[in-house]
Amino acid sequence: MTRPDSMAAGLQCGIMTSQPTSQNSDTLPILQVAVPVPLPGCFDYLALADAPVPVVGARVRVMFGRRKLVGMVMTHGRGSELPQSRIKPILEVLDSSPLIDASLLGLLQWAADYYQYPLGEVIASALPKTLRQGQPAELKPRHRGLPAPCESLGSGPALNAEQQQAVAAVSSHWGRFQGFLLEGITGSGKTEVYLHLAQAALAQGKQVLVLVPEIALTPQLVARFRERLPTPVAVMHSALSDGDRHCAWLLARSGEAGVIIGTRSAVFVPWARPGLIIVDEEHDPSLKQHEGFRYHARDLAMLRGHRESVPVLLGSATPSLESLANVQRGQYQRVRLPARAGGAELPRIELLDLRRRFLDEGLAEPLLERMQKHLQQQGQVLLFLNRRGFAPALLCHDCGWVADCRRCDARMTWHARAARLRCHHCGYECSPPPRCPACDSALAPQGEGTQRIEAALQRHFPDYPVVRIDRDSTSRKGSLEDALAEIRSGHYRILVGTQMLAKGHDFPDVTLAAVLDADQGLFSSDFRAIERLAQTIVQVAGRAGRGERRGEVMVQTHQPDHPLLRSLIAGGYARFAEVLLEERRMAQLPPYASLALLRAEATEAHWPQAFLSEAYQLLAAQGDARVQLWGPAPAPMERRAGRYRAQLLIQAEQRAPLQAVLRQCLPQLGTLETARRVRWSLDVDPADLH
Repeated sequence: MTRPDSMAAGLQCGIMTSQPTSQNSDTLPILQVAVPVPLPGCFDYLALADAPVPVVGARVRVMFGRRKLVGMVMTHGRGSELPQSRIKPILEVLDSSPLIDASLLGLLQWAADYYQYPLGEVIASALPKTLRQGQPAELKPRHRGLPAPCESLGSGPALNAEQQQAVAAVSSHWGRFQGFLLEGITGSGKTEVYLHLAQAALAQGKQVLVLVPEIALTPQLVARFRERLPTPVAVMHSALSDGDRHCAWLLARSGEAGVIIGTRSAVFVPWARPGLIIVDEEHDPSLKQHEGFRYHARDLAMLRGHRESVPVLLGSATPSLESLANVQRGQYQRVRLPARAGGAELPRIELLDLRRRFLDEGLAEPLLERMQKHLQQQGQVLLFLNRRGFAPALLCHDCGWVADCRRCDARMTWHARAARLRCHHCGYECSPPPRCPACDSALAPQGEGTQRIEAALQRHFPDYPVVRIDRDSTSRKGSLEDALAEIRSGHYRILVGTQMLAKGHDFPDVTLAAVLDADQGLFSSDFRAIERLAQTIVQVAGRAGRGERRGEVMVQTHQPDHPLLRSLIAGGYARFAEVLLEERRMAQLPPYASLALLRAEATEAHWPQAFLSEAYQLLAAQGDARVQLWGPAPAPMERRAGRYRAQLLIQAEQRAPLQAVLRQCLPQLGTLETARRVRWSLDVDPADLH
């Protein structure tokens, strides 16, 4: 964020501007250039003499202090507050035509203003690394074959009545904006709706942008689109090489790729023929960027559709409360898929009470018995636990010593196969001590992670192959795709994993699914935790019974009488969401209020609190009673990666007063005396409060 020393460096380049400045007796055109530095606004530079003036949306190379940076021309100014003798010229024009068109440039400007983030860094985040570095916006011949369509295309199943109605509703809005929420139960065939809409858009010569929350969901979706659609499909996600991202970005921009599929950053990919935007699993928190430029891809996708006059379709079996509230307000049109495609029945869900019950490595006896039954009937079994590693703690039973992270207020996770202790928050790892450092007794793992569950399952069911799907087991390139193929072939009979396994996958032979620990989300300090727990339970349940046999779901919990769990099991997600929306309304929490979270961290514990106390006084001095301040307070995990963290919550019933206060105060935060002592950031519409 803004620092006084960075401000001085910026002024050496010319003058920072947010608007074209006053007329001067200039002879060369003055350009407002967005430069990727942590400073607001644009900077004045002179166009080159005896050379064409670069167009708005073109990249230019400039000197910023002592560095050469690649910026983007935002406007042509009529003058500057400084004489030309003190304004530096650009060094080089990198594009003869706009790299980003006016519509997308306007979206980036809006996002920088709304999320209170420097414009130059927002624009840089929308470009592949190669283009940020100034490489030519050209495709190499070897890249043109990367998104090629299949030679023989499949036709897919016929749509049922509800799917046809969904396609018809969206298709009636070609060429104009309308937000849609496709609320389809798991297994209802949302992807088939996407494919038929994509076919219709392509038939009109339009492009389709599809956003997915996880890289893990990309390969199977890309495969289905390539098998069905007669167009190159461009793929955008962080696991691609720089060259492949460069290629995909340019294929989308040129219009050669009729379909663009990517994770959240793909919301900024340019396209030549806007047609349709689809956001799959719109409820997923991975669509929110949690570091740096903290935007939400779902919300920007909706705004982009509005700006470019295209319909936007949000799809989910468990819609976010924000989207449901927008349906209530009449801002989104809801279309439903209430039944599973092909006539499959929804699975039966039951709560398994763990109180006073013996657990074998986190597995209750009734669950083990049910697993045996399904395996003997040739079914597959899926177990979900959102905790990787062997055990979440290594402790001494004699004195209570626990292996804590030396850099975080967190316990180290024991990874048995690697024989390492690892912190899943900061990445620190080390070898375990041979004995308890406090009393020299033996150490033992405590609790269960996916590795420990995997080992227990191999012991209980030696005749049935087990596969584990989590970040540790799929780190090698291609390993996830290989494991998913083995699951679908029927080789693996027992599946255990984290969120990577829980959503978006179609495993027709899974007849039993289980959530091993439903209590993690019931008592979190984050008000969104219970919503995410319910979404996870429903998504895991949705993996079961998608074939000919009806599925079963078991949810292990020590809180079987929790009212929200009961409403979820008895009334389904729709009833649960109604209850939770009313609670949010009464508590004045999103989606019935707007939040921003001001965070600060430092190597010494008192500086974040000191900075946020000063920030509190600055914000409170605005005197707007519509904006409430809560804190400052230590973060739920106060120390992380060796730094102490605190936060200040800013709340308002409406966005406008919140934005006004932030816009007024943000430039002054960097000038506070304590700002030099901390690293601080602002998160508008935070997805979590941690």
